[in-house]
Amino acid sequence: MSLIQFEAPQGTTVTLKTNMGDISLMFFPEEAPKCVENFVTHCKNGYYNGVTFHRVIQDFMIQGGDPQGTGMGGESIWGYGIADEYSDKLYHFKGALAMAKSSLPNSIGSQFYIVHSDKVNESLLEQMEEMSNIWSEEAVSKYREVGGCPHLDKKYTVFGQVIEGLDVVDKIANVKVDYNDKPLYDIVIESVKVFEK
Repeated sequence: MSLIQFEAPQGTTVTLKTNMGDISLMFFPEEAPKCVENFVTHCKNGYYNGVTFHRVIQDFMIQGGDPQGTGMGGESIWGYGIADEYSDKLYHFKGALAMAKSSLPNSIGSQFYIVHSDKVNESLLEQMEEMSNIWSEEAVSKYREVGGCPHLDKKYTVFGQVIEGLDVVDKIANVKVDYNDKPLYDIVIESVKVFEK
């Protein structure tokens, strides 16, 4: 079984042009149709232009997509929260793109995050090997190779993957932040380019 997050991009891709470099993303519309439609439509409409990465935690993730820049704002293209779209084929590997949400059901809006963690603790990987109903052998092996945050699997919706610009994700993840994990200077998505095949 191949892992679709590491196959060649199919269909639409997006490049986030940030003040620290470009991050290119591919999507999985068959696995997470509403989340992909929501994110790509926001990109086309310019919703994310000028929006910051407001929450950055090294070895965990970088989070953006809130026009208010507080972590409290933003909405879906439909104006109401979206339900989770979990897939057995998608995991929180390093570079995974996923939707943020609150603890309430159907609370996905416009905020997203990109997984940054470089490695997974070996004892956790060994536990995962025992839980083949959640993690396939291939998934555990890939986590061992590329890193990620397996504890988020089946809790948040993965709907895309970084295809270029992981070095930019690294740079952003390593900036200085305040006690709220907010970067000390703004990391801005200056513009977004959508490429449709």
